[in-house]
Formats: sequence, C-alpha cells, structure tokens
Amino acid sequence: MVERTAQENRFNWRLPFYAAAGALIIFLPLLISSADLGVILYLFVAAPIVSLVLLFLAIRKRGRQRLSVLSMLVVYWAVSAALVGDYSAVRDAARWFLWSKSYKAEVLTQPGSRSGDLKHVEWDAWGFPGAGDTVVYLVFDPNDSLAAEVKSHRPGKFSGIPCEASRIRRLESHWYSVRFYTDSSWDHCN
Repeated sequence: MVERTAQENRFNWRLPFYAAAGALIIFLPLLISSADLGVILYLFVAAPIVSLVLLFLAIRKRGRQRLSVLSMLVVYWAVSAALVGDYSAVRDAARWFLWSKSYKAEVLTQPGSRSGDLKHVEWDAWGFPGAGDTVVYLVFDPNDSLAAEVKSHRPGKFSGIPCEASRIRRLESHWYSVRFYTDSSWDHCN
C-alpha cells in the first residue's frame, strides 16, 4: 500500500515526451494529406479534443500525477504551436522524406531545357476562387546556384527560374522548393 502511494505521487517524466510524440503523430498525417485543411482540422478538431482529454485526466488525478498530465498538456501545446507556426517547412520536410525518390526520378527524366530553365515539377499548390492559385515547384539545380539565394531569404528573379520567386527552400543538395507569387506558374509569369 505504501509503495503504491509513493508511485502515485511520483512525477512521470515520460508523459511529456509522449505528448510531443502524440502531437507529431496526429499533426503530420493531416498536414501531408492537405496543407490548409490539415492545419484547420488540427487546430479546430484534433487539438481541442486532445486538450479536453488531457484536462479531464488531470482533473481525475491527484498530486504529482496531476502535474505530470498538466505538463503533457503544456508540452502538447508548445509542440503544436511550433508545428503550426512553420507548417510549410514541416510539410516540405515530411513530404521530401517520404516521396523524394519518386519526385527525383520524375524530374531527372525530363529533357534539358533549351531556354536554360532548371528541371522542375509541380511540388505543391493551393488557392481559393477569386484569390488565385499559388504554386510551389520542386527544382533540380545541378550547379547548386540557388544555395546562396536560400541564405539571403530574399524574393526575386533567379537564374534558371522564369518567374519571380517569393520563397526558395533547400530540401537537400541540388534540390529546392521554389514558391512563385499567386497567379504565377512556370509557363505564365505575372
């Protein structure tokens, strides 16, 4: 009996790590399936449900067990805020990790461009009627000339890319995601 009471009053340090892992396990599939919808579902469905469950568990516990569950809630919110705060980088990294081989094969089978454009394929897109469409391309840069542009974090017109890019993110050596401004595509610049 005394041993059980002592165990109940211990702070369980593993629970906050479970909360962090849980946030990733719930967030990533939603985000990978659809960027905007995934974030909305996470913020307005998944996160409130998990938060309510953790609050309910905290109310039922006593002593340090309650503190353990409340720490789970804090860690869950912190990890969620970090994931949602830079969801496009998280989405790009997860998608690249899962499907880079097939994307690389698709891009590398393209013939070289006579106009000097880099090899590319559509990587992501979103939009809303009346607001326009935004397109992100996966670009293969054999000379890695875009590496300097990534470090500057400045939008602009870059060699081998026909339109002005609003953001360039390096996925790995020679591979970049390039986001164009809304209503611009590789073949139709504003």
